[in-house]
Amino acid sequence: MEYGLIGKQLIHSYAEEVHEALCDYHYELYPLPTEEEAHAFMKAKNFKAINVTLPYKELVIPYCDIVDPKAAAIGAVNTIVNRDGQLHGYNTDYDGFLYMARQHGVDFKGKSVLVLGTGATSRTVQAVAQDEGAGEILFASRSKKDGAFTYEEVHDQKQVQIIINTTPAGMYPHVGECHVHPEQFPNLEAVLDVVYNPFKTELILRAQAAGAVVCGGLEMLVAQALYAAQHFTRQRIPESHIMPICHQIFALRANVSLVGMPGSGKSTIGRQLAVMLGHKFVDLDEEVEKRAGCTIAQLFETKGETAFRDLEQQVCQEFGEENTQIISCGGGVVLRAENRRALRQNGLVVFIDRPVELLPTGGERPLSTDLERLRQMEQERRSLYESIADIRILNDTNNPEKAVQKVKEAIYETFGYQ
Repeated sequence: MEYGLIGKQLIHSYAEEVHEALCDYHYELYPLPTEEEAHAFMKAKNFKAINVTLPYKELVIPYCDIVDPKAAAIGAVNTIVNRDGQLHGYNTDYDGFLYMARQHGVDFKGKSVLVLGTGATSRTVQAVAQDEGAGEILFASRSKKDGAFTYEEVHDQKQVQIIINTTPAGMYPHVGECHVHPEQFPNLEAVLDVVYNPFKTELILRAQAAGAVVCGGLEMLVAQALYAAQHFTRQRIPESHIMPICHQIFALRANVSLVGMPGSGKSTIGRQLAVMLGHKFVDLDEEVEKRAGCTIAQLFETKGETAFRDLEQQVCQEFGEENTQIISCGGGVVLRAENRRALRQNGLVVFIDRPVELLPTGGERPLSTDLERLRQMEQERRSLYESIADIRILNDTNNPEKAVQKVKEAIYETFGYQ
């Protein structure tokens, strides 16, 4: 291997596409499931340059002949360059995290900072917070290691202004996990999460709802990769490359979830949009029927609406964890906060807004019995559709192709495509 990434589990890493977008070299993902394999790899030195991720950022240090002072002080190395058999170790996570914080205007000076986790990445962000003048730095962990609070105890620290997650909590496939409740910190200003898959963790979504400035880990990932690539190549790469690559990755991997009233055209639009974008199409109502073994109307009749909503939530959360999908949602999916967060964590939400008078009634839609019932339902749900949506599309035509084109153009504009 010439250039690549080592770590225990790498199947969901974006590092390959990030590095290959930055530089003209082939970059490999090289999983090392055990410490024995990691030690053997480092002893062999069979690489030009590598990045290192969990849990080997400390294990690799003794193999480095020269460790950058910043990396040595933190006690973690995530970038190693092989120069004529001599291994040089760096920590570009520091610069990547600092870039992300500054990009979002997060000012540490004099602030009370809470760091979730006590591992190598925790020490990295602590170093950034200290160097940027934080007033105090608190820690929380499951084990209370090194005097940290437990995740339950730390909610009493009402002075906290900035929260930084350095744990795998909320990372795929453990989507939805969240150690603390941002809404319980009345002075909270900002929440930063190093996790980048999903794009918005449960912590980020809850903090955003609480009014805090938020940022997931994608920008840190791309920024640290850029600084690592500079060590790899000994060439300066402009920081102006960072955000376009972030946008590119989001555009390629993001879900597009379509919400709106029953009969607003979500499935028709979604199927055609999936073909245009090369994404997988998912109809949540169809998935519910597969799990239930009957139609939604039959499920309502035999088990009631609550049973349907429970199954809908299960299916919504399952598909919301994945990416590169066009998801057509049932009209009432927005009624549960869990569903709204599931749809927002990995992409865009598009509200297909069709005039009530054009919506169909009766048929297989158990709640769309007549126009008056639809008017009432629309009034109850409109604020939820609007609150969750990144894009609103008025679908007042009977020509599906026109509606699809309007959605496509709006998505392309959001993604920054021409």
